[in-house]
Amino acid sequence: MSVEACASIVEKGDPPRFRAVMAAPVAARDKLFPLYAFNVEVARAPWVTSEPGIAEIRLQWWIDALGEIAEGAPVRQHEVVVPLAMVVTPEQARGLIPLIEARQWDIYRDPFADTDALLAYLGQTSGRLLETAAALLGQVDPVPAQKAGLAQGIANWLVAAPALQSAGKQPLPGDTPDALRALAEVGLEALRTARGMTIAPGARPAFHVAAEAGAILSTARKDPRAVAERRLVPSPFKSNILLYKSVLTGRF
Repeated sequence: MSVEACASIVEKGDPPRFRAVMAAPVAARDKLFPLYAFNVEVARAPWVTSEPGIAEIRLQWWIDALGEIAEGAPVRQHEVVVPLAMVVTPEQARGLIPLIEARQWDIYRDPFADTDALLAYLGQTSGRLLETAAALLGQVDPVPAQKAGLAQGIANWLVAAPALQSAGKQPLPGDTPDALRALAEVGLEALRTARGMTIAPGARPAFHVAAEAGAILSTARKDPRAVAERRLVPSPFKSNILLYKSVLTGRF
């Protein structure tokens, strides 16, 4: 039950976020790794079983764990819960509950009703996660992180769409070229908004995770076929360049 254990979970379950956190100062890593390990555990909960009822129980377990943190009660002895309880405030713990509730979509095969429903899901998952990460590092205004998190969420969703479809999901309300371009543009506009807002200097490491979002979204807007053909992810070399640029300049 340590930050190192959380880092190992993130390294195995979410390599892009692991690389982004490792580029941050040590003090920031100590706060971000428990949060991102929590996200890994919650994100995979619906996928480790084919029984919807069991998946619901797993998500409820995490809701109850956050409830304990929020109430200041003794927390369950778990390798992620204990470190998480040491870095989040009661208010932040309560704020993460909608992230878990949104993950219920992952349990079933129902499509999103429309693009707004998809954006709401991504806002509650990726957006809320980055909002919390930035708050842990001192960001008071949540809007830049919400916008950057939404952009990152859209980018990651477009990358994951083919695999989700192979798993029997219906991840995109529309997969025509025009629909994909429009979705990518929503992400780019959110990114532009975030870039134009004030970010606390100490909170900038939280935004490293969005370093690739612009490149992915720009490719999807220019060439929507790249979504189905799985050509959105930058090469490892370009990925490293984008991350290093974010670290050196503070831009994402």
